[in-house]
Amino acid sequence: MRKTVLTMLLLTFVTSCKNPKSETLQDHDLRIKNDRVIVPENNPVFKKIKTQPVIEQEHSDGVVSAGTIQAIPNHYAEIASPFSGRITQSFIQLGQRVSAGSALFEILSSDYFSVQKDYTDALNDVQLAEKNYRRQQDLVKHGVGIQKELDEAETDFKNKKTSLSNASSALKVYNSKGGSIGSPMVVRAPINGEIISNKIVNGQYLKGDADPVIIIAELSKVWISGDVKEKDIRFVNTGDRVSVKVSAYPDKNITGKVYHINEIVDEDTRSIKVLIECDNPDRKLKPGMYATVNFSTTPEKTVMIPVTALMQQDNFQYVWIKTGKNQFTKRTVTTGETDQKTVRITSGIKPGETIMTEGGIYLLDAK
Repeated sequence: MRKTVLTMLLLTFVTSCKNPKSETLQDHDLRIKNDRVIVPENNPVFKKIKTQPVIEQEHSDGVVSAGTIQAIPNHYAEIASPFSGRITQSFIQLGQRVSAGSALFEILSSDYFSVQKDYTDALNDVQLAEKNYRRQQDLVKHGVGIQKELDEAETDFKNKKTSLSNASSALKVYNSKGGSIGSPMVVRAPINGEIISNKIVNGQYLKGDADPVIIIAELSKVWISGDVKEKDIRFVNTGDRVSVKVSAYPDKNITGKVYHINEIVDEDTRSIKVLIECDNPDRKLKPGMYATVNFSTTPEKTVMIPVTALMQQDNFQYVWIKTGKNQFTKRTVTTGETDQKTVRITSGIKPGETIMTEGGIYLLDAK
């Protein structure tokens, strides 16, 4: 009897020495071993954890560049006076559309008179040389001419035609047909387009080296000149479709295509000049406007995860992979492009695996 009572007292003492509170804490604790952690369901962290399976998604590598709108060079012309002289008449006004060959203004110039005289003299000389050549041909044909004089007349005729061709070319340089000596020169439009600058004043005197007085531009198409960083140029190809935004029309969707990629890298900025051609039927894109250009590559399937799933430790990045009930294992990953919500994973996880998307911040001390 005494032995039984003694045993019961001993059991009571041992039981009373146990700390129920310490056992409860131990049940709540995270169980950590190497890169693996078990989160008990009664741990407060458990309710903060969210997971999702890894899947492949269509993804395009995006490159954003700032650009400036400009007129296409062969759709743009600056008109200056070819000679010093006085403007006698203007035929255009600002905003007017003109065709190639349309008269812009007239100018009286002594220099132009000299070109006219050279052409007229050369034309008269050719006519006289041709008459002499035909006469010598006729004389030789009837046996009363001398072959030497015929040869000389032929040579003279050829030389005079060459001089006339040169004088005619001088007129063509100025888009003129000559006219009578003393008549004003008519300056004509070299391209189709719109008068976007007009500084012509009737009666004003222009010097031959003066700045352009008229600018013509055909703006139904424009270029956007942008700079793409050297590291991103692999994503840009001639002919690629791009989207363009301008601050003046934030709600307007503008598309274009890559027209040209420069062959030279700017050594100061380590960027490459890229030209994008855009249709501009309503003329809303004005030369000098700033634009934002978004280049996109052909979509391909890749692993994209929420940025909240990606953790950082020292110099590497990792995610928590679910490897059992309430069990997660740390996995190092390499990343690619990222945006505000998702990040591309290039290696480390595969489709079908389950990752922790929220709650990883509470496991930062897990070693």
